[in-house]
Amino acid sequence: MAVAVARQRASARPRRRGAARGRTAGGALWIVLVGGLLAGVVALNVAVLRLNLQFDQLARERDQIRADSAQLASELATRSASARTSSLARKRLGYVRADPATTTYVDLAHP
Repeated sequence: MAVAVARQRASARPRRRGAARGRTAGGALWIVLVGGLLAGVVALNVAVLRLNLQFDQLARERDQIRADSAQLASELATRSASARTSSLARKRLGYVRADPATTTYVDLAHP
């Protein structure tokens, strides 16, 4: 009878060790799984950070282009001013204003 009890105890011990190994393997699996998920979260955060950096760079470029456009619009308005054009025509080309007494108009309303 004592031999049968000893055999039962001997056969029970490997089962316990096997169960412990299964728990250890399951724990290691969970650690790997959680580690992989954390690595994915970190990779996603890095990708978002890179996109934000690109967005900031594009915003700076947009602001610079708007500033250049405003400067060019101001320069265009200055160059197309009527007084400036008249002044350049007199100085560079020698143009003078037409005398109102010698100017005639054509009336297109009555043929």
